[in-house]
Amino acid sequence: MTAEALDPLIHAPARLRIVATLAALPEGDALSFTRLQDMLELTPGNLITHLRKLEDAGYLACTKSFDGRVPKTEYKLTAAGRKALERYLSHMEALILATRGK
Repeated sequence: MTAEALDPLIHAPARLRIVATLAALPEGDALSFTRLQDMLELTPGNLITHLRKLEDAGYLACTKSFDGRVPKTEYKLTAAGRKALERYLSHMEALILATRGK
């Protein structure tokens, strides 16, 4: 297994944290932008940049709505995002096992 097998979109630390956080939710559940920001302790600009890259890749779905007059933006992991994370984790596991000589 080579480093090239690692998905560079997920490998970036902030994006890995985003994907892992959303993957921990039951399938189909979403988190608001504000909740993700609070949980991950990222600035709004940094978070939106990473979210857009993941959304552009089809790994996340974004839903915009209103709660009364307050805009609400939610993100959830797509099926493609879950598959990409599983591939990434499998590649990391193989690298770890190879490094440990197992």
